[in-house]
Amino acid sequence: MKEFSYSFIQECENGNKQSQKILFEKLYVPMFRTCLRYVNNQSDAEDCLMRGFLKMFQNLSSFRFEGEHSLFVWVRKIMVNEALMFLRKRHNFFLSLDAEVEDVSIPSEVIINMDAQDLLQKIQQLPTGYRTVFNLFVVEGYSHQEIAVELGISENTSRTQLAKARMKLKKMIEEKEVQNASC
Repeated sequence: MKEFSYSFIQECENGNKQSQKILFEKLYVPMFRTCLRYVNNQSDAEDCLMRGFLKMFQNLSSFRFEGEHSLFVWVRKIMVNEALMFLRKRHNFFLSLDAEVEDVSIPSEVIINMDAQDLLQKIQQLPTGYRTVFNLFVVEGYSHQEIAVELGISENTSRTQLAKARMKLKKMIEEKEVQNASC
């Protein structure tokens, strides 16, 4: 994605409708995908997206241009926060802990060879808590401490949810491989 210049961002901040339209159109698809990774329902993702864009335009004056990709990162954080606010209203993230959950890793070559849409569909099939922690940790790069604060859960709950998400994803990937091998 072509990044936006400082002057372009200033035009958006100053209310230039054409620049704002361009910004909206360029960011719509990747930000929609970001919201959809969390809320798992197209209409809810669109609601989060629109609230996120509204906040983005309202707070554009607080954005600090720090070079390449800084606007994209800033807007993505707004979208993630909108999706998390949506989920907090509808889901209790304080989930019971299992005594011990083995940390499972999915071989990187398996993920590299997967179609992005197929991987997104598998992530969307995860229960809300698993999916949210997985996205925050793996995709957004949050630490377990940050996730705990963001979701109002313990760090151990975050770790458990991530391990369970990985186990479930691994099982779904293995099941697909068995299906493909038998075809």
